[in-house]
Amino acid sequence: MKPKIALKYLASLLFCNVYRFLRLFPNNDPLIGFALPFARTGKWWHSTIFVFIAVFSFDFLTSGIGIWTYGTALAYSLVTLMFHLYVRHRKEIGLAVYAKSSIVGILVFDFLTGPVLSSYAFGMPFEVAFFGQIPFTLTHLASGLAFTLMLAPVLDPAVGKSVYEKLVRLGVRVKHLLSSFDFL
Repeated sequence: MKPKIALKYLASLLFCNVYRFLRLFPNNDPLIGFALPFARTGKWWHSTIFVFIAVFSFDFLTSGIGIWTYGTALAYSLVTLMFHLYVRHRKEIGLAVYAKSSIVGILVFDFLTGPVLSSYAFGMPFEVAFFGQIPFTLTHLASGLAFTLMLAPVLDPAVGKSVYEKLVRLGVRVKHLLSSFDFL
């Protein structure tokens, strides 16, 4: 891996862990916002290793390594692999693809780590885990989607260019609209 790319991954990992330490609200998780662009712009295994290291390093520093660590790392890896397979042959990609994929990825991740893992590892009834997961998933969707929308244009040059072009066109339209008023 080139030093510049390695530095990008390291800085992203550091940001993810520091931000998660802040615990601004339950499940404030920027990980998917980084993982999806890495899954598209890098090799498929880069994003997988990134999420593994992010999950393991945070758990190591906070709660310790356990079955939850392995389950969440594997679930995030599955999400990044699914996204990579979904977008690998697309010629064009936009923010909408990232947004939809973030939502689907979080739903898959939260289903696997919530009701499935909780039922298997901790003997919790599936229904209790499923319904208990809903408020948690809503906050996860909010933070994950927000980070995806903010980070995809920065970490994926194709999306950044697309967003920039749309903003320029919008600016031209607004300027044209405002110039039509007599008072300007």
